[in-house]
Amino acid sequence: MADFHFIRPWWLLTIIALVFALKLLKKYRLSQSGWQQLLPQHLASVLVDKQDSQQKLSLTLPFIIGLLVIVALAGPTWKKLPQPVYQLARGSVLIMDMSYSMYATDIAPNRLTRSRYKAIDLLEQLNEGEIGLIAYAGDAFTISPLTDDINNIKLLLPSLSPELMPELGSNPLAALTLAHDMLVNAGHSKGDIYWFTDGIDNYDIQDITDWSRSNNHRLNILGIGTTAGAPIKLNNGELMKDASGSIIVPKLSISALKGAAKRGRGYYATLANNNSDIQQLVHQPNDIEEQQQKESSNTGDQWQEAGPYLLLLVLPLLLPYFRRGRLLAILPIILLITPADKSYAQSTILPSAIKPKTVVTKEPLTTEKVTDGFWNNLWQTKDQQGQKQFNSEDFQQAATSFDDSSWQGSSYYRSGNYEQALKAFQQQDTAEALYNKGNALAQLKRVDEAIEAFEQALQKDPQHQDAKANKAYLEELKKQQEQQQKDQEQNKEENNDKNQEQQEQKDQENQGKDQEQQNSDDPAQPSESEQQGDEKEADNEDQSKQEKSQQEKEQEQEKEQEQEKEQEQEQEKQAKENEGKKDEKNQPEQTPAQLRAAEQLAEETEQKHQQLLNKVTDDPYMLLRNKMQLEYQKRRNTRSSRAKGKKQW
Repeated sequence: MADFHFIRPWWLLTIIALVFALKLLKKYRLSQSGWQQLLPQHLASVLVDKQDSQQKLSLTLPFIIGLLVIVALAGPTWKKLPQPVYQLARGSVLIMDMSYSMYATDIAPNRLTRSRYKAIDLLEQLNEGEIGLIAYAGDAFTISPLTDDINNIKLLLPSLSPELMPELGSNPLAALTLAHDMLVNAGHSKGDIYWFTDGIDNYDIQDITDWSRSNNHRLNILGIGTTAGAPIKLNNGELMKDASGSIIVPKLSISALKGAAKRGRGYYATLANNNSDIQQLVHQPNDIEEQQQKESSNTGDQWQEAGPYLLLLVLPLLLPYFRRGRLLAILPIILLITPADKSYAQSTILPSAIKPKTVVTKEPLTTEKVTDGFWNNLWQTKDQQGQKQFNSEDFQQAATSFDDSSWQGSSYYRSGNYEQALKAFQQQDTAEALYNKGNALAQLKRVDEAIEAFEQALQKDPQHQDAKANKAYLEELKKQQEQQQKDQEQNKEENNDKNQEQQEQKDQENQGKDQEQQNSDDPAQPSESEQQGDEKEADNEDQSKQEKSQQEKEQEQEKEQEQEKEQEQEQEKQAKENEGKKDEKNQPEQTPAQLRAAEQLAEETEQKHQQLLNKVTDDPYMLLRNKMQLEYQKRRNTRSSRAKGKKQW
């Protein structure tokens, strides 16, 4: 009860007015009494005094009722309400070093694997505000924009590796500059940067120092590795070597990293086996804590009023006035002076990509439900009832209760009814409504319309990071699908060309056989010597006749051989047909069980193919790699090359 106070204490001044009003009422009743004119003086004094004592008793009840009402209007309270809507706007960026030195094995199994686990621990400690993810090697790339969904970042961490980066080397300044731009564009002039690395070169120290002086962000560094170092073991089992053939042994430069963290107004910690290193990094300095408390106090407090419970005590005291019919006269005045409850709008971003839940079947309407609905309508608005059902995850019922189209669409979306969600989101033309409309269209596989909706949302709010990320993802997905379709069409055309070539070869072979057959059927042509009128014609006539007869015999023999071959082929063909008919007769008919097994096998095969296709399109590694390659190609023409002498590992 130490926090007991009145929310509206000025109402207590009306107690004076209440006492004054009761005195006037008492005086008015005495002056209007007719007994003073009818009774003798000696009787009137006695009777009027007795009436005065009764009047005093009768005014006690109105005074108690009035006092309770005034105290209730003053708003007595001693309990503060939680305020989850008012959260501190905090921006954080996690920078991951993806150079090949992260494959060093001085900590088991290697530096890269341990840094991933520590990144997950850090995400669990950062339980407020937004956080983004950046990976860098020779260049820096945004893996995830600022978001309050840490589960999305956890899914992306296993895909990060040095092989993913388009450019070799280590360029921490590019990563810090990208983190600064990400925070400033989101409205965070002072943010927290968590940098996981195994060291920096001497020629990077001055660049990082200049960067720290030019901004107000807090730079926290986690050193990955040991000062002794270890060779870099690649995925193929080989040890990485430099240009001279020597094995590379990267070592952790603790002093350089400590200096960079100090100049960046942050903390440094070396990777530990427990959670002490992460706790040291997320520690808030006193000035930041004071700023948080100041911002929290500026938002105002909300207290739970106990005044309505005092009014419950007034109800029994009003029963005598119901009998006399006096309450109806003052009821309009009570309704006018009673303050109305304030309505607080909750600024909530509707869910983006949420997995639909199982659809709940509607139960038959009962008398109890009708009574509950009537009772709730007396004390709660439709949106309040829908909010209660939404919090209890009864999304279908909440969708029918909400009058607000945004909340109605959110309820349909969470229940998996994306068609109705789309209709609800189309009723508004705000950036959030267009963003949620794009999510619903994406769930309905209407990719082009979803991209257009995200584009409209960005036109209204160019800083909408979630809309940018979803639009980029759908565009990349669309490109992959178009490329797959082109590959399929190309394969189909190649198969058609091969089939056409085979058909042409068969036609040519058939034409050759027909030509041979025609040649065998035509009679031999007479010799040209028979047409000449030389003197040698008579001498060679006998010889030509012999040659002609010899050719005719050879042709007859060839015809006989071809006829024999044709007969043999027809016999073989007939024998094969007879064997096929016998096999069909001997083969038993398939039972229904065998048919069902065959259908089930076909369905399983189709499901496996679909799963393989889903893996291809939803592989985070491939999407990230393609995205980085495209962005890297755009940067190559607009940015100068790296300075010579910098390490490539």
